[in-house]
Amino acid sequence: MIDPEAERKEILRLYRRLLRHAKPFLKDNDAKIIKKAFNASVEAHKDMRRKSGEPYIYHPIAVAQIAVEEIGLGTTSIVAALLHDVVEDTAMEVEDIERDFGPSVARIIEGLTKISGVFDYGSSQQAENFRKMLLTLSDDVRVILIKLADRLHNMRTLDSMPRHKQLKIASETMYLYAPLAHRLGLYAIKSELEDLYLKYTDTATYKDISNKIRQTRSARNKFIKDFIHPIEEELTKHGFKFNIKGRPKSIYSILKKIKKQNITFEEVYDLFAIRITLDVPVENEKAACWQVYSIITDFYQPNPDRLRDWVNTPKANGYESLHTTVMSKSGQWVEVQIRTERMDEIAEKGYAAHWKYKDGPSSESGLEQWINKVRDMLENNTGNALEFMDEFRKNLFVEEVFVFTPKGELIILPDKATALDFAFEIHSQIGLQCLGAKVNQKLVPLSYRLYNGDQVEILTSHKQKPNEEWLNYAVTSKARSRIKEALREERKVRTEQGRILLEKRLAQLKMPGTQGNINKLLAFYNVPSVQDMYYKLAIGHIDPKNIKEVIFSATSEKGNSTLDPKSFDREVQKIRGVNSDMLVIGENTSNMDYTIANCCNPIPGDDVFGFETGDEDIEIHRTNCKRAIELMSNYGHRIVRAKWTDQKELAFLAGIRIKGTDRVGLVNDLTRIISNSLRVNMRSITIDSHDGIFEGNIMVFVNDTGHLDKLIQRMSKVNGILTVERFD
Repeated sequence: MIDPEAERKEILRLYRRLLRHAKPFLKDNDAKIIKKAFNASVEAHKDMRRKSGEPYIYHPIAVAQIAVEEIGLGTTSIVAALLHDVVEDTAMEVEDIERDFGPSVARIIEGLTKISGVFDYGSSQQAENFRKMLLTLSDDVRVILIKLADRLHNMRTLDSMPRHKQLKIASETMYLYAPLAHRLGLYAIKSELEDLYLKYTDTATYKDISNKIRQTRSARNKFIKDFIHPIEEELTKHGFKFNIKGRPKSIYSILKKIKKQNITFEEVYDLFAIRITLDVPVENEKAACWQVYSIITDFYQPNPDRLRDWVNTPKANGYESLHTTVMSKSGQWVEVQIRTERMDEIAEKGYAAHWKYKDGPSSESGLEQWINKVRDMLENNTGNALEFMDEFRKNLFVEEVFVFTPKGELIILPDKATALDFAFEIHSQIGLQCLGAKVNQKLVPLSYRLYNGDQVEILTSHKQKPNEEWLNYAVTSKARSRIKEALREERKVRTEQGRILLEKRLAQLKMPGTQGNINKLLAFYNVPSVQDMYYKLAIGHIDPKNIKEVIFSATSEKGNSTLDPKSFDREVQKIRGVNSDMLVIGENTSNMDYTIANCCNPIPGDDVFGFETGDEDIEIHRTNCKRAIELMSNYGHRIVRAKWTDQKELAFLAGIRIKGTDRVGLVNDLTRIISNSLRVNMRSITIDSHDGIFEGNIMVFVNDTGHLDKLIQRMSKVNGILTVERFD
């Protein structure tokens, strides 16, 4: 039952809260403008409701609230956030907004309004929208910041969405928005987006880790209290103004660590970090941070491999902090972060806080350099939207490597960049004529991977030309797009040479260059297009002398002995024992063929989705599959809901990883459980034992997740077994 009066009160409460947070920076006319935007938004959305049933206006207010409170944006952004959906959802036009609220609000809203119209074949609307949003980044970064606030609120309220929408939106978030938040220095938002992604795609793991964090909370708090006590006393003695708090790691980062290091939750040593924030003037920051480091290491032994100094060389997103990992008295490693209040604000609010602390027009922050790089990428990109997205993610969401020119100038490149990338970073022409390089005075090939502190000198030659192989070791977008461009030009020239060669040969044979004759040549040489054939002629893969009259007179003898792909798939499925009633996919889709994806090997009981690979074929993936993020965010329209039927006779392959202490007869005990007690067939077992510890992988055929879980439970009870887990 809808209560209009209660809703009206709630809208006013939310609006007043927004104003309260905005109050510190409001100037003369600001409150009036915000009120005007609020009224316009209420009016525009008055008859609309969200999927959850609540009034639509709750959403724009929430987005404005996030923009102010969590990102630290100002009046223009509040107005744009309140109006961000009106152009798309109502009769209001961008012109109306410009007239009522001025050009900068209008420009931000134009950037936020999704585009419609023609898309490249094979591109996805999402990638196209993202590209447009980035184009507005060069004018006004607030577009992206409000978009992030919008996405964060949508993720927080994802419960009311249908399952397939949840998966698509969550994957898109993980693919684009979480890395973007990280790049813009919005650490808190990035972590929350990652955790919410996990909550909707792998709910069981999310709940499991959050329960464990909850259960260990009181012990953790006591530990933190004991740990910081001596440090607090010492800092006070030295006259520091400071704040110390313990901060648990995000659920997603804990899971990442568990997977990467192949350990259990209990073995993750840095479940939390201690953060020390100092209140000191800017000119004393470095000295103060290092003094605090010295005080901490008087009490606790540091791990020399885990010292990270981002105070002297900040990250590209502007992040500054000093991190060290020390050994506590109870034998646990603890990460300690030391920073000032200014650094902390930049770490939490990223971009928006930067402007506040900018000292004069000459100092270009790492973030501005990054934005200039984005601009550069957008100007130089000629591929389709998906290709662009791929390049964008590769280049802008990675750690950096710091290297130097022979004159000592610092060049920042993405991690895993090579000598070839360095050459293109200096100048396109140098890149195109690059022969090799000298790194730290030693001669290295183009494919040499650069490391922090390398000093690089590029060797060039006028005779050098790019070749296809270069794309295997060029990492940066700049290098890749320049190489592709050069290869395209080269190919164009070669294709023209090949066309002339073919014309001459046909003239010698007195054969007309009709379409029919060309088609016979294409069939004979099994080449997909005329351009490809010209190119192969020019580079000598096809010898013009081998083109003879017999090619034109003989018809293709290749009969229809092979099965067409569809029936071939069906044959394969018959052999594998996969039949059409095992999966119920969407509605009225029993006539679709499907295959089980090799990347994640789903089994009945797993949360799955279908992905249309091509003409009516469907591939079944687990929702937490590594490729799922990319598929759902780029090709959301090809995602099909999928669920298993209750059929028990079929067997699916699953992998189990075990760890334990070695003893005589252990393998025997394990195999007995597998084959006798649960009637499971085993395909392979590999066990490796060293220094009294063994690790093994077992591939078994099971019916569903319940069957697998039962097997894992029984195996973990075997004497000497430490961990048993499923792997993809």
